[in-house]
Amino acid sequence: MTDDPTTVAAHYAHGTLIDAIRAGLAALGQTPETVTVDDLAPIDEFHIGGRRASADFLGQLGLGPASHVLDVGCGLGGGGRFTASRFGARVTGIDLTPDYVATGQALSRWVGLAERITLRTGSALDMPFDDGGFDAAYLMHVGMNIADKRGLCAEVARVLKPGGRFGIYDVMRIGPGDLAFPVPWAATPATSAVAPPEAYRDALEAAGFTLIASRDRRDFALDFFAELRARAAGGPPPLGLHILMGPTAPEKVKNMIANITAGRLAPVELIVRK
Repeated sequence: MTDDPTTVAAHYAHGTLIDAIRAGLAALGQTPETVTVDDLAPIDEFHIGGRRASADFLGQLGLGPASHVLDVGCGLGGGGRFTASRFGARVTGIDLTPDYVATGQALSRWVGLAERITLRTGSALDMPFDDGGFDAAYLMHVGMNIADKRGLCAEVARVLKPGGRFGIYDVMRIGPGDLAFPVPWAATPATSAVAPPEAYRDALEAAGFTLIASRDRRDFALDFFAELRARAAGGPPPLGLHILMGPTAPEKVKNMIANITAGRLAPVELIVRK
């Protein structure tokens, strides 16, 4: 796979995303004037485990009101809104998809967090930020779209302050076998950059990071998908990740479950310090 920003952005582009979210909220009796960060959670948490996974993962980064945090591959900025609301931190996010960034900025305004969250369009491999400008950084389900893991980790190291923590929560290759496609981050193998935890650790070590913690979340993921299937028995909810994944959402989720159940993939957490 090549790190072609146009291909990645095109995979995620929606075109009418803000309108779809408005419609979903209206079906739930909410408006942009009344919606809260928790109301947006079903669409804000575009990763396995949803809000529970975010809380478990981000809680390991030592964040607080004085923290300036970098959200790498921020998508709609859901992780940033959770971080700002839960920890009081200031968040800057970067993502390749203009549609996501524009929508995320609007959602931050809706929930009154625009002053604490800034989202920008750009590449995680060449970020428009000064050296040592952030206290912490994280990415959630982003590295599967970035083949150059060493370049990614080196760039995050560049913009982090000494002693800053960097958290990765990605789907990683943990066993052999052909992957079933499409999946949420790629329609075909040609656009997937899934790698084993060892590749991440090597890239992090090369960038000067020290590993603090590592956790395989496969069992957690299987429990999450079991709960998801139970809730979806009556059809998709008005607001959910199916809006982001489009008409192939059921197939993507089915393939993700199959890949994880077969032991080919699993979400894995890595927490490191610069």
